[in-house]
Amino acid sequence: MKLTIELDREVDGRWIAEIAALNVLLYGESKQDAIERAEAAALELIADRIAHGELSPESANPEFAVAA
Repeated sequence: MKLTIELDREVDGRWIAEIAALNVLLYGESKQDAIERAEAAALELIADRIAHGELSPESANPEFAVAA
């Protein structure tokens, strides 16, 4: 599973990381913080979906890519 992380910056300086494929949207104090939070949330969501039979176990190790 390949997931793309889109980044944006708010006027107050916070970063937003979005993984649209999973409907994940998180803020971070820095770009790296936002990316790490989004990846962690995505992994938890994927694990939950695997546990409920919504995704196959092969989805457990997604590849993350930050959009340019």
